[in-house]
Amino acid sequence: MASTIQALPTEVVYLITAGEVIDSLASVVRELVENSLDAGATRIVVSLWPQQWRIRVADNGYGMNLDDLQQAATAHSTSKIRSSADLWKINSLGFRGEALHSLTTLANLEILSRTVGGKLGWRISYGNGGEVMQVEVTAIAPGTVVTVSHLFANCSSRRQGLPTAAQQMKAVQATIHQIALCHPHVTWQIWQNDRQWFTICPAATTGQLLPQILPQVRQGDLQEVKLELPNPPNSELQTLHSCTDAINRVSPHSSLNLVVGLPDRTHRHRPDWVRVAINGRMVKTPELEQTILSAFHRTLPRDRYPICFLHLAISPDQINWNRNPAKTEIYLNEIIYWQEQITQAINQALSISSTNFKEAVHTTRVSKLLKASEAKGGYNFNPQNPNKDHKNPNSLKAVAQVSNTYIVAEHPEGMWLVEQHIAHERVLYEQLCDNWQLVPVEPAIILYQLSPAQVSQLQRIGLEIEPFGEQLWAVRNIPAPLQQRDDCAEAILELSWGGDLQTAQVAVACRSAIRNGTPMNQQEMQTLLDNWQHTRNPRTCPHGRPIYLSLEESALARFFRRNWVIGKSHGI
Repeated sequence: MASTIQALPTEVVYLITAGEVIDSLASVVRELVENSLDAGATRIVVSLWPQQWRIRVADNGYGMNLDDLQQAATAHSTSKIRSSADLWKINSLGFRGEALHSLTTLANLEILSRTVGGKLGWRISYGNGGEVMQVEVTAIAPGTVVTVSHLFANCSSRRQGLPTAAQQMKAVQATIHQIALCHPHVTWQIWQNDRQWFTICPAATTGQLLPQILPQVRQGDLQEVKLELPNPPNSELQTLHSCTDAINRVSPHSSLNLVVGLPDRTHRHRPDWVRVAINGRMVKTPELEQTILSAFHRTLPRDRYPICFLHLAISPDQINWNRNPAKTEIYLNEIIYWQEQITQAINQALSISSTNFKEAVHTTRVSKLLKASEAKGGYNFNPQNPNKDHKNPNSLKAVAQVSNTYIVAEHPEGMWLVEQHIAHERVLYEQLCDNWQLVPVEPAIILYQLSPAQVSQLQRIGLEIEPFGEQLWAVRNIPAPLQQRDDCAEAILELSWGGDLQTAQVAVACRSAIRNGTPMNQQEMQTLLDNWQHTRNPRTCPHGRPIYLSLEESALARFFRRNWVIGKSHGI
């Protein structure tokens, strides 16, 4: 096998922002693990001895021959780029050629490696600056084992400035979790002080892997969407690196993998699980993170945030990795295009269609249905007839009304309970967002004793208001849904107390929606169900409350022990 690691030309070195950032145990683990992934590893074992400042990373990747091993730790040596043009089509996780060299100046470094198909394995110890100190043949399976010992031994002040060992181990765990989400096909074993700490089993998709990392989230709480997207009009067709199968391919398309926590089932107190990865690496992109938060707006309770993991596999010419030395922040070209695609993907994940009804049911006791619908978000959408157009999922049939509040609906795969007020509120809210229409009103609505702030607020949302005498104000137009209401004056007063236009739209939708306790006939219930199913975010109302509770036919059968027993007359 020919040598593939070479020193970068001087002009390329000058174009690179900085070397790798080795400032903690977690940063060492990140750099070594990324090298393993670049080498095609599908199994990675990380061993840590934090009190001894020692780290070992073993993988089953392609391995290195003797020539590559002798070159690997010298400054700016890499097999991943050759010229300055390669900086604009990065297909790997690491490319600067500084990680191993930096480690030789901060620790003792030893590498054992054997190429796939190679007859011999080699062990090399490196001195300061990457100089080869010792070379010997060794017995090793194909792959690579890198051992870093006595980290920061020559820099005691850096050790003293680092967090405690426990905090550093928490950072290591977070680092591995982030990388594992981007590479769900990899098996991970993590050891600490010669004891197994945690493992991550491989999964077919990121959505199947995520519950291992976030145990409080169940598989049925998540919805996963995979889309193939055309590259932006200005994108060059470059060689793309698949982030799931490690195969290079040429394609006019990019891909989007989205995993979202269903808003009626799971959410967070902080925006700590709004995460974005691009081409196999978790990155910070405030523009895309804000797009995600905006797409979930008015689907979650107040001060709650979504669970959302977005992974884009896009043409390398769309990315500039040189924004940050640690490669955690990037510049992304055609940002508006990607924001639009992400918003559409989230809307698809949250909509009702035959493609996203395969969710687990968490409630198995019919006697607890009504209580569960108020207490927690364990709900389910069931698949309709697969032969029907998934864009027209009108598969709910109104059957009855319970307590003049809940609509009982029959579905081909079970039954649903739909809370009529908040379902109608979701319908009206989206109609108002799409068409905020103010209509003139005669005679004018007269309000008494409004403060200047209240008058300003009504003007801000578009209402025409003018003085009508001492401490009296006349409102000349109102939102269209309030036109037929007897409590229109009270509604206008409610709108005057603050908030942006979207807050006003929520208030109008809530006040205009059919009240719980209102009888509905069969046609009215069916019309509401049909309209609700076509909303963009049918799972929750604009305040974040769950709208429906579902129970599968299979769950009903289990509860009533309805089993078919061949040869027994009582087996129905």
